[in-house]
Order: sequence, then structure tokens, then C-alpha cells
Amino acid sequence: MMMIKRLGVLAGVVLLTAAAPPPVTPAEKAEARAIIRQMIAIKTAKGEGQVPVLAEALAVRFRAAGFAAEDIVMLPAVIDGEKTVGLLVRYRGKSAARKPIALLAHMDVVGALAENWATDPWQPIEKDGYLYGRGSSDNKAGMTLLATSFLRLKRAGWVPDRDVVLAFSGDEETGMRTTRLLAAHAWVKDAEFALNSDAGGGQMERDGSNPRFAIQSAEKTVATYQIAAANSGGHSSVPRPDNAIFDIADAIKAVQAVRFPVEFNEITRAMVADRVAARSDELGGALKALLANPADAAARAIAEKHPSDANILWTTCVPTMLKAGNAPNALPQNAVLTVNCRIFPGTSVAAVQAVLTKAIGNAAIKVTLDGDTVESPVSPVNARLFDSLTRAVHVNYTGAPVKPNMSSGGTDGRVWRRAGVPTYGAGSLAMVHPDDGRAHGTDERVRLDSFDKELLYWDVLLRDVAGPVRP
Repeated sequence: MMMIKRLGVLAGVVLLTAAAPPPVTPAEKAEARAIIRQMIAIKTAKGEGQVPVLAEALAVRFRAAGFAAEDIVMLPAVIDGEKTVGLLVRYRGKSAARKPIALLAHMDVVGALAENWATDPWQPIEKDGYLYGRGSSDNKAGMTLLATSFLRLKRAGWVPDRDVVLAFSGDEETGMRTTRLLAAHAWVKDAEFALNSDAGGGQMERDGSNPRFAIQSAEKTVATYQIAAANSGGHSSVPRPDNAIFDIADAIKAVQAVRFPVEFNEITRAMVADRVAARSDELGGALKALLANPADAAARAIAEKHPSDANILWTTCVPTMLKAGNAPNALPQNAVLTVNCRIFPGTSVAAVQAVLTKAIGNAAIKVTLDGDTVESPVSPVNARLFDSLTRAVHVNYTGAPVKPNMSSGGTDGRVWRRAGVPTYGAGSLAMVHPDDGRAHGTDERVRLDSFDKELLYWDVLLRDVAGPVRP
């Protein structure tokens, strides 16, 4: 067990040092790079049917490293006629008395339009200190680093004090059905917590300075609604005031005018307080006022000018797609608006649907939920775990701030939280913002210097959280 010394507190950041962990060898770093290259080359986008291929490629490596066959499980699922799987790998611990830990990643990726890329998205390319390829950052880097950490720890003969289980989903980007299967499995359904490699990491400046990292502890609920207007239609030469497109146009303006209330939870209140402390401008003053009075209309108006900072303050709903009419010379019989909402934890999908319906105020327009959605709670602040996460970050980035946060996007984590397992973002892959934020977009990439450091991060973290209990 590492000997830890607290150096003090600076601006709310606990500075920690630790005894030197076992070194990561050049061969182990090379192995991690070889694995991520292999993973990127397996085309695990929807419709390709390659997730089982990737899962088996990993299973081959786990078996070769000494994991027993009974500790490697595939959970199959069929989604829109396509076979996929979730993968579980159990690293057996000494004690059955302590609850296990789940380590999360996803094997699937979104599709890529090759013609828009500077490189082939399915052929990993190293250049300028980066590895390019679809899924390089979302989430094949995190998946690879967890897998490689299991391999090197197993070969080193390390035995955890409790079970640690890899839980790799096969459809995080398209429905999370395998995520539900994983979270319900006997090995992990009673886990003390889950660490999600798809929700950790941080940012730094272009010169590598000012690194700062997040522990995702909550997510907004993602819900998509279809708002539909219908009409008998007719010939366009005989226009009438009752027009499906006019009705949807009114609905669009009604959605635009909706304002959900300012809300705070344990995580976002701390996030906003940090932003207030870091800013002396108009936005900083507005955020401070909202902390004191969430109903302050003047402060809210200022915050609304800064959506990238303010989106954690309230539920958001925005039109994203519009489909109407069937011919240029016919009155529209149907018009459908797609509205995507990111809902503050604790607010229900049904409540948001009711707000939209009331705002539109037209009984002839139907507001329906499109597809499945998962409402999940906020994971509680876990001081001991956050200490461990901070120690692991500080091995590579001494003194860097590590703060809990809530994300407006969606990951497997919300399914695990809904299943009763507190879930936290983990990892210290550092990106230059906004240059490296390319997940789901063109020329996705991951910084190789940061990637190489992650093996040390996970070594320190796993030996800490899955080792003997610290006093």
C-alpha cells in the first residue's frame, strides 16, 4: 500500500504525494498502443456487426494473460436485427466480504463519413503526437487502457483485495441495452461503485500547462420528443389558415420561449461556486447571484448569454430536426418537429413533456416521447474515493485540480446509477480544448503522451481502491 502524505490545501485542491508506483515499461506502453490500434481497425459502428469480433479479440488477450474462461462472459443482445454483446471480465479478489468495483467502457462507436476525414477513420494513424481514428477518444482509449491494466497487473501477479470487474458495453451509442444486461449481472449488480472511463479526463492548454480534471458524478437525462401536427391538406392553389406547417411554426416559437427553472444539486452547486471564484466578470456576478437566489431574472438573463457555462443550471430543450409536407404543390398533411431535451436530474421526462404540451397550447398537436430514455440520480460525493482519484491524477499531474462535475451529455453511467450503483468518471486523459474535442466528429484523435501516462494512473488507482482498506 502506498504511503500517502497530505501537503495541504490550495484553493480547495488537496495536494497529495505518494510513494513511487511500479514503473510502466516501454514494452507495456507499446502493448497499449498496439491494442488501441487493433481496436480502432475493428469497425464497431452500428450496422457493421463487429462488436462481437472486438469482444472476442479482447477475450483472446485476457485468456492468454491467465484469466480463467469462467471469468470472461459475453452477454449477447440483438438490436434492430444486429447482434452485439456486452463483455464482462472478472479479476478475482481475496475477499468476498467487500463489495466489488465495476470498471466501465464501451466498445461501439458512431459511424464516420470517410470523405470528410483527413485520414481513413478506420485505419489508426499516428502523427503530430496524436493517434487518429474513429473511437480513438470515444471510447477505445479508455477501453484499451482498462484492458491493458488488467493484463499487466495479472502478469505481475497482483491480487486485489476484492473483485474488480470490467464491464464493456456494445451499444452505448445506440440504446444501451447491453449496458442494462451488464449492470444487472450478479458480478456487479451490488458493486460499491462503478468507475466510468468514458466520463473522466480533463483539459490543458496547448503548451501542456494548467491541467485540470473532472470526476463526472451526474448526468442530465437525454430525452427526445416528437411534436406532430396533422391536417387534411389540399391543393396549394387554395391555401387555408389551418396549415400543419403554420401550426408547427407556432410550436417552434412556443418551445423557444420555454424557460425551465434554475436548479442546483450537490455537484452543480460546487461547480458554479468554482466558476464564481474564477471569474470577476459579468457572468461571475450573475452566477453568484443565482447561487443566492435561483429566481433572479436579471442574473439569469446574463447567464443565458453564455450557454456553455449555463447549461448545467437548468433543463434545456431545443428543436433539432423538422420534417413537413409531401409535395411542393400540396398543402402539408403532416409536419413533425424533433425536440431534444437535456433534463436536470430529479426532473422527470413526463414533467418536461407536460411543460412542452402546455407551452404549445394546441390540443391538435401531439407531443410524444421518441425512443427510450433513462432517468438517473446524482451519485453522492464519496470523499474517500475522490481522494483516491486525486492521488492517481497527481502521479502524472502534480497538484492539478480534480473536481466533481455534472455533464450535459449521456454515457453508460446513467444506466448504472439508475440500477443503484453510484458511478463516477475516472481517467486523466488530457485534451487541449477545443482542439481535441472531436468525439462523434471528423478527425477524432487522442494525445499519445497523455495516453501513455494513463497506465500509471490506472495502476495507482486500482491498487488503491481494490487494495486493503486504508485507515
